Amino acid sequence: MAGSNAAGAPPRQYGITDPISLAGPTEADLQKTVELKKFLVEAGLYESVEESSRREEVLRELDKIVKDWVKQLTSQRGYTDQMVKDANAALFTFGSYRLGVHGPGADIDTLCVGPSYVNREEDFFIVLHEILTQTDEVTELQPVPDAHVPVMKFKFHGISIDLLYASVSLLLVPPDMDISEGSVLYNIDEVTVRSLNGCRVADQILRLVPNIENFRTTLRCLKYWAKRRGVYSNVTGFLGGVNWALLVARVCQLYPNAVPSMLVSRFFRVFTQWCWPNPVMLCAIEEDELGFPVWDPRKHHRDRSHHMPIITPAYPCMNSSYNVSTSTLRVMMEQFQFGNTICQEIDMNKANWSALFEPFHFFEAYKNYLQVDIIAEDDEDLRLWKGWVESRLRQLTLKIERDTYGMLQCHPYPHEYADPSRQCAHCAFFMGLSRKEGVKIQEGQQFDIRGTVDEFRHDIGMYGYWRPGMELAVSHVRRKQIPSYVFPEGYRRPRPSRHINHQQQSDKNEVEDGTVNRSPDGQIKRKHDYAGEYDSEPCRSVKRASISPVHQKTSSPPSGNIGDQAICNNQKKMTSGVSGESLTSLVSGDLEQANCLSSPQAPEKILDSVASGSNCVAGEAVYSGEDVREHDNCIPHAKNCTTPTAAGCTSLKCVVEVVSEFVGSESLGGNKSAELLERAEKDMGSVLVENVHFGGNGVVQSGLPEELEVLLLVHSLI
Repeated sequence: MAGSNAAGAPPRQYGITDPISLAGPTEADLQKTVELKKFLVEAGLYESVEESSRREEVLRELDKIVKDWVKQLTSQRGYTDQMVKDANAALFTFGSYRLGVHGPGADIDTLCVGPSYVNREEDFFIVLHEILTQTDEVTELQPVPDAHVPVMKFKFHGISIDLLYASVSLLLVPPDMDISEGSVLYNIDEVTVRSLNGCRVADQILRLVPNIENFRTTLRCLKYWAKRRGVYSNVTGFLGGVNWALLVARVCQLYPNAVPSMLVSRFFRVFTQWCWPNPVMLCAIEEDELGFPVWDPRKHHRDRSHHMPIITPAYPCMNSSYNVSTSTLRVMMEQFQFGNTICQEIDMNKANWSALFEPFHFFEAYKNYLQVDIIAEDDEDLRLWKGWVESRLRQLTLKIERDTYGMLQCHPYPHEYADPSRQCAHCAFFMGLSRKEGVKIQEGQQFDIRGTVDEFRHDIGMYGYWRPGMELAVSHVRRKQIPSYVFPEGYRRPRPSRHINHQQQSDKNEVEDGTVNRSPDGQIKRKHDYAGEYDSEPCRSVKRASISPVHQKTSSPPSGNIGDQAICNNQKKMTSGVSGESLTSLVSGDLEQANCLSSPQAPEKILDSVASGSNCVAGEAVYSGEDVREHDNCIPHAKNCTTPTAAGCTSLKCVVEVVSEFVGSESLGGNKSAELLERAEKDMGSVLVENVHFGGNGVVQSGLPEELEVLLLVHSLI
């Protein structure tokens, strides 16, 4: 049996705690694993032998290019002929390719390690960039020197490559260099450390799991699940490849003898009950005399604000999931609960594996959305512009959480959409909007996020490579206005009827909250409900209130609004004939999160630093006409809050950062977490530990969804 020990030998401990269970698979578990593998194959998650051979050939050619590049630089800098002959660069892979879980069409994460006299700024991003530009097989070359981890992106023979560079403190890079050795970190800067960390982490993960094949199958399964459920994207604030790998590896450590079907089920069981922000760690965090900072909320204030710490196992240990926000953590916990429920049904033979991978119907989950349209002159400009905007969409989520004190929640969807009928370069992203669950809101309560969107617009406008034609439109759309091109079939699917008891409970909450009225026939009557679908047309103007970035360059477009202006060719300017009243009716709407899994209940937590008093009273958030200009920077607070909040209500700019106490070691719910989980092995349907889930403002998130109105106020158009 995989992971079994010799007779009499003590079981090996993987990770920083004892395993939860050493049980091996039953015949039923083995059969379910066979069915799972068959499903993954039929889903097309494994590449063909031909494509695998192409990847290997591409890596060989790229390895030759970087070696010749280093030899060329060595010769130009006057080194001896022997030095030129011995000059070398080493090419390593990391990410999904190194872990062995890549699929058809996936990119290859690569790292080039060069000698100390070959630098990143000039030699890599200028000299090597020019060499690649002149290589016919290289296309879509995009250098990103200012990224957190500087990278060159391109396609080589049609295969996507992300190439990093690290200059180590050696004159000669040995052909058999072991990158996991600590000596490679001597005399290098933090940017180089981050570049090296991807390879070092991948190697360490493979060393720390009990069974590599079981780990790979489980990880391949969970990555596919995350993509289907819309929670696979590091840049958007969810989890990326390395994050999912670390979570799966930890479950493999807790169940060292389990097979993939068991590991998938245990994954959801464990992380449904995990008490974030307790960190997930594969090994102890080690300090080193090199002095690089490691994740430690006891020392570093920034680390205390992390919502979902997943710590890398290689020195210097870092939090790989710092992008996760309160809203995205909430979404992931809901999806973990969905996965846990389906896996319980699979274990009881009430469902098959296909049920686990049902796609999340994002455009049926909310009543209100933000639509972010990205426009450029051509496909090349769109690729660059989209990359910049997408990398900052997470900031829009954080700003909305900040400015509404967590009362208005965002669900950014990590998929881009394009209107095929348009004759211009265009794509769009969407965010679901809902108010925080379990908080009573008075009728007419509104949020003013106009200033928030304006701040986001200004940040986007700081793009250093802006070109004419690059535009951004942010608009509020209701569910009925979602354009048809976002649906796979090209048209809106009929909405399935909700479960009766869920509908009744939702309706009950809505009536109690006083935010909806009922018509005589018993149907819910919404305010500001207007008929008509939003159907896209070729180069159609954006008819809703929208915002373009402001640029400080002489060639940049004027600040203000795209509005009725034709997005593709900038033919038409929007006039100032839109009144404040029409803007209000245009962008107002009721919020209701439909078909949402309820968050676990938890006791309320009040911080000592909270401003005194639990009732927050603020001015109205609805403005029109001249009032809009006067209240440009208004950040309204929740009105008559009944739940204690960590946000001080006396200052418009007050942003309270919740500092979670660092426990010092990971746990699910306390010192007896392992026993609780072991007990759950016998009772799969029971709730193991109550998960205390706090929002970014210190308010416990619990309860059922209720309704309120959201208001996106925009500047008067000129």
